[in-house]
Amino acid sequence: MPKIAVKKLDERAVLPAYGSAFAAGADLYAVLDGAVEILPGETKLIKTGLALEIPEGYAGLIYARSGLASKRGLAPANKVGVVDADYRGEVMVALHNHSNVVQSVEPMERIAQLVVAPFLHAEFVECEELSQTVRGEGGFGSTGRK
Repeated sequence: MPKIAVKKLDERAVLPAYGSAFAAGADLYAVLDGAVEILPGETKLIKTGLALEIPEGYAGLIYARSGLASKRGLAPANKVGVVDADYRGEVMVALHNHSNVVQSVEPMERIAQLVVAPFLHAEFVECEELSQTVRGEGGFGSTGRK
């Protein structure tokens, strides 16, 4: 299990915490001076008050919390945020309101979840032709609905 060094940039910050023994994502908490309203279709950067030292070969992936997204329409604007291993600034969540009503984010509310995952660096090599497959160039929806 990798250890993640966490620096509190704000004394009110809460370290990421797993909600259960088998949770893949650790909750990230909003560090706010007061409630923040997010209008329908609007995106606001919400601070966590934390900086992370993700180990080399890993990335911190910031995903929506399922309840916040499905019940209130609040989810990261970029769908999945990426915290690279060499980033040392504050982790912030670009929270977007997909609903048609104003949503309020409260101080210390759980706003997203962080999944720490290994990744591979690839070498990209230009070529003239790609190998053939049964699927070929079939793209969006090409494999059917059922």
